[in-house]
Amino acid sequence: MAQRISNIALVVRDYDEAIAFYCDTLGFALLEDTYQPEQDKRWVVVRPQRAGEGTCIVLARASKPEQEAFIGNQAGGRVFMFLATDDFERDHALYLARGVEFVREPKVMDYGTVADFRDLYGNLWDLVQFAAGHPLAVGG
Repeated sequence: MAQRISNIALVVRDYDEAIAFYCDTLGFALLEDTYQPEQDKRWVVVRPQRAGEGTCIVLARASKPEQEAFIGNQAGGRVFMFLATDDFERDHALYLARGVEFVREPKVMDYGTVADFRDLYGNLWDLVQFAAGHPLAVGG
């Protein structure tokens, strides 16, 4: 049986501001932005450039007050997403230059190099370059 997680939903306040952050600031690719008239919402899908068949993020605008409460706190204050890279120094420097807020300085761990940053809503992400030979290392 072949399976993979194709998408994960990220609750956002506004489609366009989320697209700007994920695509312009983080450099993700916008794969789809389609209006769904029957639900009066957009189907907006992004993922890191050159991610192949990697998991995509559906930018899901909060449409109810109970959904709005989760904007920026999708993981209860824990790291929500893990962005693996093949070049930590390059991406860390680029994100700093683009104004991304890092809340934990880069640290070399046994599994690789990692630093935590906040997205535009406050969700925590790890930028991580897994060590060579690690099963999650990008490019091998």
